Amino acid sequence: AATPPPFEARIWRWLGEKAEPKTSAEAEAIATELRGGTAQVTSVDKKERKRKAQPPFITSKLQQDAARKLRYSAKRTMALAQRLYEGVELGAEGPIGLITYMRTDSTRVSDDALAAVRTYIGETYGVDYLPEQPLQYKQGGRAQDAHEAIRPTMMEWPPERVREALAANPEGAELTKLYTLIWQRFVASQMTSAVYDQTTIDITRGRAIVRATGQILKFAGYTRVYEVAETDDAKAEGAENADRLLPSLAEGDAVTLTVVRPEQHFTQPPPRFTEASLVKELEECGIGRPSTYAAIMSTIVDRGYVEKRENRFFPTELGILVNGLLVESFPEIVSVDFTAKMEADLDHV
Repeated sequence: AATPPPFEARIWRWLGEKAEPKTSAEAEAIATELRGGTAQVTSVDKKERKRKAQPPFITSKLQQDAARKLRYSAKRTMALAQRLYEGVELGAEGPIGLITYMRTDSTRVSDDALAAVRTYIGETYGVDYLPEQPLQYKQGGRAQDAHEAIRPTMMEWPPERVREALAANPEGAELTKLYTLIWQRFVASQMTSAVYDQTTIDITRGRAIVRATGQILKFAGYTRVYEVAETDDAKAEGAENADRLLPSLAEGDAVTLTVVRPEQHFTQPPPRFTEASLVKELEECGIGRPSTYAAIMSTIVDRGYVEKRENRFFPTELGILVNGLLVESFPEIVSVDFTAKMEADLDHV
């Protein structure tokens, strides 16, 4: 029989307990056990897993995804979005506003837009990609819901048509890229879930059990149009590992462990903020509003409190000094929950 391709598995259980080797001696003991001969597949678990579509863009999510996918700063993203909102010259049609208002914290979409996008999905991708009912999304706890989500104003202007109409515009390529991102996210937000076949294989060798996980995309659903970019390097790596294809194995199959690597992982400090991860943090902490995220990014650099290196923010000496003095002198104002509390107090008024 043909030998199946090699795959990776991680230590899962040792001596009947969850494997958490504390010392190098313990790790080496597990490695020695694993090197001791043939292992056996003790369980194969296949499950169907669904992943739901993401809501249409709000300001913070647009800035995060444009930073990750297009490498645009928050300031650049908002300048381009402003142009798309105010209207761009599209040949004989004259100036047309291509997107709804770009400073918003709401995922709400008008009924007309929902009807239009559902018709488009049915005609373009077929009924399998169209949920029975329009998808509804929960609002964030602090959403003021004054404007709709960021979406294309008209489904008659798909990205290809916009690209052609903006061919002569010096900013045409950048405007089209951002418009495409908004268009795809909006269309995907009303599509069916992606379906995966997830496989977990447990392999026993002596007193140790190793586990391999992988998944196969069975039905693309919304991912056919838009795949969300991971903000966090570790999460992105994890997602990549989960998408591995595992060979078809059954209980009782013999497996040869070819390489055993006892690795030591130290807890890494969290990486420095990028614009995307800082906007995400501001949003989660309730600091600032959709209209202020881009301004915050620019201000901290312009005033010399941080400097940007390799796309990440590093505090300067001035920044560390000013922050230290402010926290010491005004602890109740220079605190993470000050603006969120102030917002709540104003709401009471």
